[in-house]
Formats: sequence, C-alpha cells, structure tokens
Amino acid sequence: MAMDGLERQSGILLHVTSLPSHGGVGDFGPAAYAFVDFLAAAKQRMWQVLPLSPTGYGSSPYSALSAFAGNPILISLERLAQDGWVAWEKLNDLPGADGPADFEGAFDKKLPLIVEAATNFLANASIEERARFQKFCQDNIAWLPDYAMFNVLRKKYEYRSWNEWPVEHAQRKADAMTAVLSEHGPELAVEQAIQFFFSEQWCSLRSYCAERKIHILGDVAIFVNYDSADVWTNPEIFELDEQRNPIRVSGVPPDYFSATGQRWGNPLYKWGLLRERGFDWWVARIRRSLTLYDVIRLDHFRGFEAFWSIDAKEETAMNGQWVKAPGYELFTRLKEVFGNLPFVAEDLGVITPEVDELRERFGMPGMRILQFGFAERGGHMYLPHRMVPNTVAYTGTHDNNTTLGWWLDDANDTERRNAQTYLQTINHPAEIVWAMIRAAARSVANLCVFPLQDVLHLGSEARMNTPAGAGVQWGWRYHPTALHPDFASQLALLMEMTDRDGYEAPKEGPEAAGKPTDEAHLRSELGAAV
Repeated sequence: MAMDGLERQSGILLHVTSLPSHGGVGDFGPAAYAFVDFLAAAKQRMWQVLPLSPTGYGSSPYSALSAFAGNPILISLERLAQDGWVAWEKLNDLPGADGPADFEGAFDKKLPLIVEAATNFLANASIEERARFQKFCQDNIAWLPDYAMFNVLRKKYEYRSWNEWPVEHAQRKADAMTAVLSEHGPELAVEQAIQFFFSEQWCSLRSYCAERKIHILGDVAIFVNYDSADVWTNPEIFELDEQRNPIRVSGVPPDYFSATGQRWGNPLYKWGLLRERGFDWWVARIRRSLTLYDVIRLDHFRGFEAFWSIDAKEETAMNGQWVKAPGYELFTRLKEVFGNLPFVAEDLGVITPEVDELRERFGMPGMRILQFGFAERGGHMYLPHRMVPNTVAYTGTHDNNTTLGWWLDDANDTERRNAQTYLQTINHPAEIVWAMIRAAARSVANLCVFPLQDVLHLGSEARMNTPAGAGVQWGWRYHPTALHPDFASQLALLMEMTDRDGYEAPKEGPEAAGKPTDEAHLRSELGAAV
C-alpha cells in the first residue's frame, strides 16, 4: 500500500491495551473483534495502533524489550481456552473488563496462564499445529532464539536490566550461552510458543479486518530501549562504551511539551557502521513490521534527518546537539528491498526544511494535528486550509489531551477563542468534539484519524499519555458498553459526505450496466418533478 497514492479514507486511533478485554488489559480477544465491527459500521478504513512490542517498566509501548517480538499480555486467554490450551475455569480469577488497564494484574495473573497454555501446546499439539509452529520459528530465526534467551535470563535475574547480569551473560560469552541452551531448553521453547500464539492471534484479527476492508496502521519507534534484546544481542550497532554502557542517548530539546526537553535515554545508533552493513538491522526490522502492519507510522521521523544527542551523564535534555543521520541512504536502501514504502512520517515539533525534503523525496505523508493549529499564527500549518492531500490529519494523538479535555483546560483561553473563530457555532463544550472531527474529515488530507476518546466525547480522564509527565500513563480503557451504534452511524454519514467511506464508483457507464448512476437518477427525478 503506497501512501502517496492513498485514496481518501479515515480511521480510528486505539491501542490494543485500551480494549475492555477480560483479564485487565486489552487483547486480541472478543472485544477486539467487536471493535472491528464498530469500525466497519462507522465506515472507517484504518485502525491505528501503538507499538505491539513487549513492554518493560512503566508499560510504555515506546519502551520495549524487543523491536521484533510481540507483547504476551495482548494474547487472548479466551482464544487459548477455545483452542484447548488452558481450562476455561482458570480464567475466573482474572481482572475484569472494566476500569483502567491493570498491567500489574495481567503480569501476575494472566501471564502465568499464557505460560501454562504454551507448555500444554508443546506437549499436546497436533502434527499440523507443530508444523505451523516450526515454520513460524524458522521464518523468525533471525530474532526469535535471541529474544527467548533474553527473556529466560531476565526472569532468572529477577527482571534486572541485562547490564546488571553476570558478565558472562551480559556480554554473551560463548560457553555461557551454550550452557543456557542446554539448561533452559523447555523454558526457551515456551517463550517461542508464546510468540507463536501472538502471531496466530494477531494474524487472525488482521484477516478479520481485511475481510472488512480495514487496514492496520502500526507504529515503529525510531529508537530501542537500552534494556532490550536488541541492544543485548547487537551491542556493536549502538553507541556503548567498553562496559556496554551508553555513551550518548536520545531525546528532544525543550519544546511544546517540556521546558527542559525530553531525555528519553535510548542508546543512539552507530549510523556509520549500519551504513557499511547495508542497514541490515533496519531492513530486518522493517521486514518484521510489514508482517504485522499494512502501513507504518515512523515515530520521531525528524531523527532520521538529524537527532538530538545527549551525553549519557546529563540528567535533562537541555544540553545536547543535533547530529546528522543518513536518512536518505536508509530509505533508499529500504526502497531497494521493499519497493513502495508504506510509511507515515511523524513530523511534529520543530521541523527543518531538510526534514520536509527527506519526507517528500520518498512520498511519505506528514501529520497535522488540529489542536496545534490554534495556539499562534505559526501553528496555522496544522489547520485544514493549509493541508495538502498527501497528509494525515488528526484531531489529536495519544500524546495530546482529548479534544474535550483540551477545550476545557483553563490554560487554553487563547486557543479556545481562535478555535471558536475558525470553527464557529460552538455554544456548548461537547460541540467542539464533533466540530474538530468534521474539520479533519472535510480537509483535503487523504487520511484523517480520530482517537476513539474523541469519537466517544471523553474528557481529560481518558487521556492516554502526557509526554514527560509524571504518574500513571497508558492505562485508559473504554467502557464495555461505550461503542453505541449512534456513534458509528454519525461517523458513517460523515464519511459518505466527505468521500471517505471507500465507495467505488461503477467502472462501466450507466447505460452499459442498465442502471442509472446516482447523478443520472437525480436528474431524472428532477425532470419528472418539473
């Protein structure tokens, strides 16, 4: 799916963990299929999700334990029970489907049942099931064994970061790795079986989406977590010292979200070495992502042109410098391997002409967030009248407040006044939500995306993430009864009127088909009336 030729359509942003699934955290079970049915009824053609990777401390999908593996807690126990790998009665004590995501509860109660199911699978799988499992392992041999070993050792050392393990394991000494293979064979097989479960269930859900002409817009974070299988397995491609500690780390300078910038702390790539190797690690990463998603959002696209480099000793992101990245060479190589690049560039923040040139050179649409358009004149580039077709328009993203929460924030008096002037007829706070959705849908942007929180008219209590903010993040889930048919009907009508409903005009003329087109029928009716 080439993005530069994308037909007009729209979608909804909802991370999988925000589904009201039984077990405390959204997963690939019945609630996911019900949500896809809602998307189809609302004539949406895209489901945008955040990274599906396994998460570490804080449960942030952008702080993953692997850039290749899937998050085990997204596996549906209901579906495992249907397949006979875990007993139904064991699901009774799990956290419920209502309330915020309970990551700790899922880790403590759900994950052990997934391990039990994997153990049962390995002992009792049929010949056909074993063949599928073996094919999955073979197809993913480039990353799966290392990830399984990383996870087994992580549990062995009580979930401490890999640089705190004994040196023979932290630095992957050959004899120590051989010993892990011989001593932990069953545990390694379980880890691979869990990834097989993830793959089977996600592929099934994607097929259900495809049958309803719904594509998946996934997310690839530019950087990887230091405490990850990626850095542990490939330390040579990251800026690490002899003890494998970070030398320089990632972040962004002071911006809209934080006066001291954001010190993300991810180790930076040795881009020169990656260039010499034909960007092999990135080729493998994108190949894996294209097995999961139809379209890929490249998070922090700005970093592919130049990235903010911070000395690892610095406590904030204020003292850093911009360093050029070989984005042109990288995307040229990816285009050689994959042909058309189905990428969306997350090009928010302070963007230079060089970043725009890189994005446009490879035909990637950029992102325009309506909330950003009302602060000052410089933000008008985010408003519909300044958009171009090769754009993705959002009312807000997972990093923004909800539209209603943004409108009700007392700090946004100027933005409220400007939005009132631009959108008009906002006499009640609830009206701002539909006005923003309408504005995005009416724009010339080929794709517009609405966070589900906006569709449901929810306030700040439903915010997903506050960049550089403290407290619990990523925990919002919608109520099991929230997807009222009226929301779907209202969206469907708007999609029809803004030509985003996926309607395909007849390829033959009305005379050849023997039926009048809508326009011809209307002319006939008008003539009869006259």
